[in-house]
Amino acid sequence: MSDLLLLSGLLCDDTPWIDVAGRLSAACAVRILWFANCGSLGEMAQRVLLEAPERFALAGHSMGGRVALEVWRRAPERLTALGLLNTGALPRRPEEAASRGHLLKIAREQGMAALAAEWLPPMMARAAATARQRSIMQRLTKMVERQTPESFALQIQALLNRPDAEPLLPTIRVPTLLLSGSQDTWSPLSQHAHMQRLIRGSTLVEVADAGHMAPIEQPDAVAQALRKHLLRGEL
Repeated sequence: MSDLLLLSGLLCDDTPWIDVAGRLSAACAVRILWFANCGSLGEMAQRVLLEAPERFALAGHSMGGRVALEVWRRAPERLTALGLLNTGALPRRPEEAASRGHLLKIAREQGMAALAAEWLPPMMARAAATARQRSIMQRLTKMVERQTPESFALQIQALLNRPDAEPLLPTIRVPTLLLSGSQDTWSPLSQHAHMQRLIRGSTLVEVADAGHMAPIEQPDAVAQALRKHLLRGEL
């Protein structure tokens, strides 16, 4: 049975993954890694490889998905399965530096709470406010407030300097899950469908009523997808 490593994304600690990990931890060893103060995807991938067991299943959310692809680039023989959630494979878009720079300016000049208020709402599923949704937003806001502008700047640097990972996709030869929320406008389902066509034998899952933060928005559905498709019955 494979150990499962879950990789967190931009500005994230274990918060987005913790509910999913709890649903899987009785069946396998689960660890969550995050990447505060890391300035390149290579540095992040090397940390994963240093902390991981010799063979392991790997799932990355958002920026963590890009780290997972970099892990595959460096050590494909160590992976038993791969999950790419709410993520992408292409290099930066022409307008990306300006949009990310705007967010960094808010963090530096107005603070991390102001950044959370600007950054988080567009990533969430559009739905009438409920107590559960308010709780999720509060958890994510506190997560962002625990980060620093300096760490945010390094992670942005890592994303802006990311390599084109699309040529890696046809080389993937382990069970692979592509997952996106039905309302993810940052990394939409169509983007994952394109990636899925390039990875032979991979599976595409759409999570209803979820945006870019699918693991915390719909942890039951994400855990079920990981159990069913990522590890193909190992759990």
